Amino acid sequence: MPRSIAIVEDEPLIRANYVEALTRAGYEVRGHAGRAEAETAFAQRMPELVIIDVGLGDEPEGGFDLCRNLRAKAPTLPIIFLTARDSDFDVISGLRLGADDYLAKDVSFHQLAARISALFRRMEALRKPTAADSIHEQGPLRIESERMRVTWNGEEVPLTVTEFWMVHTLVRFPGHVKSREQLMRDAQVVVDEATITSHVKRIRRKFIAIDPDFDAIDTVHGAGYRWVDREKPGAGNRE
Repeated sequence: MPRSIAIVEDEPLIRANYVEALTRAGYEVRGHAGRAEAETAFAQRMPELVIIDVGLGDEPEGGFDLCRNLRAKAPTLPIIFLTARDSDFDVISGLRLGADDYLAKDVSFHQLAARISALFRRMEALRKPTAADSIHEQGPLRIESERMRVTWNGEEVPLTVTEFWMVHTLVRFPGHVKSREQLMRDAQVVVDEATITSHVKRIRRKFIAIDPDFDAIDTVHGAGYRWVDREKPGAGNRE
């Protein structure tokens, strides 16, 4: 069966164009004009990926509200913002809410399709059974790579797919500094350094919500980030 995509866009012509283009690309696509309509539809059937505009009708922040609500209900659902609101503030706001990608409306359809395909490839891992050699354990951390599942002290950390791959990249070589460029490459996102910083801060908050003493992600000023042994002295620069 084709993958299901929902696009939430208040401009009828733009919505129809994307629905048509994505349908031609082989997806099952449904368009929604606003947040309330989309949430009603999602309560009946959750799509496998959602594309959202920020301003929706008479709700200037409707897309942000929808993203926040979706992320609370479906922590791993791929969410892409596709919007004319492309200021640094808006991009960072969208990613802080848990979106996996944030694109301006002038992006080419080929680039949008590539981002969608990358997200689906990563989500396909969730359908695979857990293999013994795909599990990485380090102290209280456990990563099930094939299922893209991370737990800390036995409690699942609700990471988005982008956040998962950033953590995965850091943990593979503990103590090694990973630049923001390396994190972007492994997470298959193209954003600026401030956005990567926002992702890392959000990841930290999710771990801290489980363990207030979490300090395993170390900031190396001017270089990037590294995963450190939380029990070693000096670990955990949270800036």
